[in-house]
Amino acid sequence: MIVERSMNDSWLSNTYLVAAGPNSDAFLVDAGGPLDPLFAAAHAQGLTVTHILLTHHHHDHVAELGAALERWPEATVLAHPEERVPGTTGDLKPGDEVEIGGLTVKALHTPGHTAGMLALLVDGQVFTGDTLFKGSVGGVRAPGSTSYADLKRSVMETLLALPPETVIRPGHTDPTTVAEELEGNAFVRIWRGLDEEGAEQVTALGDPATLILWGPDYDGGHKAWVRWPDGSDDIVGGSRVER
Repeated sequence: MIVERSMNDSWLSNTYLVAAGPNSDAFLVDAGGPLDPLFAAAHAQGLTVTHILLTHHHHDHVAELGAALERWPEATVLAHPEERVPGTTGDLKPGDEVEIGGLTVKALHTPGHTAGMLALLVDGQVFTGDTLFKGSVGGVRAPGSTSYADLKRSVMETLLALPPETVIRPGHTDPTTVAEELEGNAFVRIWRGLDEEGAEQVTALGDPATLILWGPDYDGGHKAWVRWPDGSDDIVGGSRVER
């Protein structure tokens, strides 16, 4: 299987070009750009993009959708019904399977970061959007987010329930595997009961909270898991926390 990745220098968001092999139909996962490297790779390997599959609607994952459609105007653009953006031509619902150039892509619903977030499972690899990253997880304060409980369930019961050798290709920065995240992801280690929760008192989003975990984020910064006085949990960007 061919997987080419282009990462936006500003947002660190990934766009993927995927195909079974040379001289075949192919698809994009997201369209945050830059696309020129993927245009070149498609040309070099004789690939025709027939589908663009969107994990979710955030701008850093769809900003170059128009440019992709200029290059491949006949491409079908699929997204979860709650994640449609201008240019979307059809729905991709949880459990749906799409056949593209000899590959079968299955849509897995992974809400939390957004309500309609999809992970895309194909040939032992899963494209996780902004739900699970190498060493980190998605936040639940972005536009369209749902809840901490949804995100945890999506990570633990959907993505990390896949076979340990499954390659994870996240919406930002570098790939990893299910096995690596089960053992090395700080959020996952606490959820599995391998590490203890923190108890530091902080201010988060302007309110008092308990810092359960000061974890890494994909951009080299931090992601904070906090607990509010009412016992509810949240995952927010480290910049929103005063220690």
